[in-house]
Amino acid sequence: MEGSGRMVVTAVGINSQTGIIFTLLGAGGEEEEKKDEKKKEKKNKKQDGAIENRNKAKAQDGAAMEMQPLKSEEGGDGDEKDKKKANLPKKEKSVLQGKLTKLAVQIGKAGLLMSAITVIILVLYFVIDTFWVQKRPWLAECTPIYIQYFVKFFIIGVTVLVVAVPEGLPLAVTISLAYSVKKMMKDNNLVRHLDACETMGNATAICSDKTGTLTMNRMTVVQAYINEKHYKKVPEPEAIPPNILSYLVTGISVNCAYTSKILPPEKEGGLPRHVGNKTECALLGFLLDLKRDYQDVRNEIPEEALYKVYTFNSVRKSMSTVLKNSDGSYRIFSKGASEIILKKCFKILSANGEAKVFRPRDRDDIVKTVIEPMASEGLRTICLAFRDFPAGEPEPEWDNENDIVTGLTCIAVVGIEDPVRPEVPDAIKKCQRAGITVRMVTGDNINTARAIATKCGILHPGEDFLCLEGKDFNRRIRNEKGEIEQERIDKIWPKLRVLARSSPTDKHTLVKGIIDSTVSDQRQVVAVTGDGTNDGPALKKADVGFAMGIAGTDVAKEASDIILTDDNFTSIVKAVMWGRNVYDSISKFLQFQLTVNVVAVIVAFTGACITQDSPLKAVQMLWVNLIMDTLASLALATEPPTESLLLRKPYGRNKPLISRTMMKNILGHAFYQLVVVFTLLFAGEKFFDIDSGRNAPLHAPPSEHYTIVFNTFVLMQLFNEINARKIHGERNVFEGIFNNAIFCTIVLGTFVVQIIIVQFGGKPFSCSELSIEQWLWSIFLGMGTLLWGQLISTIPTSRLKFLKEAGHGTQKEEIPEEELAEDVEEIDHAERELRRGQILWFRGLNRIQTQMDVVNAFQSGSSIQGALRRQPSIASQHHDIRVVNAFRSSLYEGLEKPESRSSIHNFMTHPEFRIEDSEPHIPLIDDTDAEDDAPTKRNSSPPPSPNKNNNAVDSGIYLTIEMNKSATSSSPGSPLHSLETSL
Repeated sequence: MEGSGRMVVTAVGINSQTGIIFTLLGAGGEEEEKKDEKKKEKKNKKQDGAIENRNKAKAQDGAAMEMQPLKSEEGGDGDEKDKKKANLPKKEKSVLQGKLTKLAVQIGKAGLLMSAITVIILVLYFVIDTFWVQKRPWLAECTPIYIQYFVKFFIIGVTVLVVAVPEGLPLAVTISLAYSVKKMMKDNNLVRHLDACETMGNATAICSDKTGTLTMNRMTVVQAYINEKHYKKVPEPEAIPPNILSYLVTGISVNCAYTSKILPPEKEGGLPRHVGNKTECALLGFLLDLKRDYQDVRNEIPEEALYKVYTFNSVRKSMSTVLKNSDGSYRIFSKGASEIILKKCFKILSANGEAKVFRPRDRDDIVKTVIEPMASEGLRTICLAFRDFPAGEPEPEWDNENDIVTGLTCIAVVGIEDPVRPEVPDAIKKCQRAGITVRMVTGDNINTARAIATKCGILHPGEDFLCLEGKDFNRRIRNEKGEIEQERIDKIWPKLRVLARSSPTDKHTLVKGIIDSTVSDQRQVVAVTGDGTNDGPALKKADVGFAMGIAGTDVAKEASDIILTDDNFTSIVKAVMWGRNVYDSISKFLQFQLTVNVVAVIVAFTGACITQDSPLKAVQMLWVNLIMDTLASLALATEPPTESLLLRKPYGRNKPLISRTMMKNILGHAFYQLVVVFTLLFAGEKFFDIDSGRNAPLHAPPSEHYTIVFNTFVLMQLFNEINARKIHGERNVFEGIFNNAIFCTIVLGTFVVQIIIVQFGGKPFSCSELSIEQWLWSIFLGMGTLLWGQLISTIPTSRLKFLKEAGHGTQKEEIPEEELAEDVEEIDHAERELRRGQILWFRGLNRIQTQMDVVNAFQSGSSIQGALRRQPSIASQHHDIRVVNAFRSSLYEGLEKPESRSSIHNFMTHPEFRIEDSEPHIPLIDDTDAEDDAPTKRNSSPPPSPNKNNNAVDSGIYLTIEMNKSATSSSPGSPLHSLETSL
């Protein structure tokens, strides 16, 4: 608590633990950018120089080696970098939005095509029919009428286009996300980034912190051995004999540092605050559980009244306090690790409260029956004891602690642990059922971690899973050079369930390793929970980071995407539910929208081609568009989530938006609606015994016939909206319909407005009033979609092999690299610079060029060597250059057998190769100056080579520079640098 001492500073700035955490969090990006600016200026100066000089310029420009192993042939890379810089800070589209945008564009293109064809067919048909078949001349006075016809055709084309383009898609996503986020707040999830909510639906793994997330983060006495009974939970005070209880209360109150106390909670509904030593707080909490107050005892015996205190020390593992009684006798209270204190006990308080003899045999019994079972459950056992020194005897020698703390009488043995939050095991079971793997990453020791993981249900007895310690994990994932290898991580993470004694960097490595892994078919989507500053890097790297709202530090909250306002693991399960619900809501909306799209476009197109007029007029189409876009996205995107969402596996990143079941529903319902609409269109007048509305003149009043077609069409959409509530082929489409007030309001509202439009819309809506009978027929045909839906769901999807899925996300190779690497800092620059064109260019390099390049590379090697010898500071700037011996064999083989050009190609596409030297980098004070002088010292350039491809670095040929600090230095400060250039 206090004292004086000396401190050795071993690391400052970015090398300290805090610095490392902030670097992983992505602080210090600005300095990087400034450096990049300087490098770019220098590069531009150099590009004016001769081509051969570029070799050396690259060798001197640290960036060329470290950052961009692959360069484009000309100086285009500068602009590319600018573009990237502009792209990166913008958060990339979320997976779902990417899929939707792609789908919307495809549908839009199809719509545009259909509308163009419609207009062309209408115009051609009119022109051919009027001027060719009827052989009418073009009369000047008729021109306005012809133009009116053309305008009408154009309006029909625009209508088809408006209906075809699904402008409600982005709206549906936004509504669904915004609605979910608002509702998630009620479930104690404060969402900081909108798309985190949707990503959470696809989560396949959760890496959780132990302390404070899975456990309460307060040490608590959970078991006790008092008056010869083993209580599995804290006993009632009545069960303990009064004299044992008084020993217990005084012993704990006095023999704990007076700085340890339990204070009332800071926030409403929080837990009491523990101040001081956690173990002592657990014991004080034990007294409060026994309905006794330690503060009364402390008031009675203040700290000054304590006769002597033997403070806790890690060798003795015990603490003792001596009290002097009024009659001159002394009593000593002792507490400490049970195995140590029990050895010093000669008596024990029995069931009736009397002290009885405690023999070694009894002690072994207690160890076997009480202490070992407690330890196996991950409890820390503490023994409480006392001893009396009678008044008449000579005063003991207090300085000899070993003689004082012996011959004790055991009061009790208690088991202490940081208990698992009561709701956690159930929440973890739900996660596992939903196909999400929960892993525990903690700084605690492996035994406690294993015990807690078993209690939570992360580990099940008899299953084959890994529990590793941080140093063990590090040993397994690093190669001989100490570099982390993805292949090694891939061997470990699928079975890893508990990572104990882990540092912030280990946690970050694990999360990054799981995210970057390509072992499973689906890319893993990882959520991380944490509360401390040390969890920051992992929270930021994860796809979704959860921070604790009450116990969490500000750094953790800043790095997170979602804050759990009640620190409760169950809220994560709620987040998964909402995330999956967003996905399903979008799919429901798509299913509904695409049915309407298909039908409306085909009806407008076919109608226009056959009858020279669209059966659905422009204003009617806009009303249909309003129903199916805006209102439907409101109705279907606000469906509340149900528990059944947690019974299926995560969708993963490349699952198409429109499954085969949905495609079956879309095509099935479209078929029914088209049959009904076309039957009404071509035979409706006979059935209803009314005038036909087909082939009406230009300004004819609205016909009943076309009004019935329009009315039936809209009512079919309304009832189909109810069908669209289920997308996995469920039978009961009405289930839980009244839980969604918005849905009911919109459906009823649309129905009322439809009645008003038909009965009173008149000319603007091209509607004429309908009779009750006609209305009933329209409603009957509309309700038919519900029955037809039941019929469709009886057909098993597996039989319909011809159905295709649609709305796949962008495939891996189409995704811009920025999207794959969300954190600017962690982008592997080699990966970023690989352009497909360049790779193809490498493949196409023919044999002669390859061999010429090798020769030239070797020629230019000598000049680089010279440059480095003259300029040691440059060499030291290459502190990030590691020799990659691994290449050599494969590359030389590639040269001997020129057919195997793929070896060059493979080597290009492997971004894992980082080059680093074996000697530590000693930064010079004038690093930058030295770098700036470098170009002026280039005076010995090799003879210009006839071959343009000689720029070894530019054409993507790596320079591997080996730096060995040899014993013989050419001058006191500059080590000899031996150089090796290889392809």
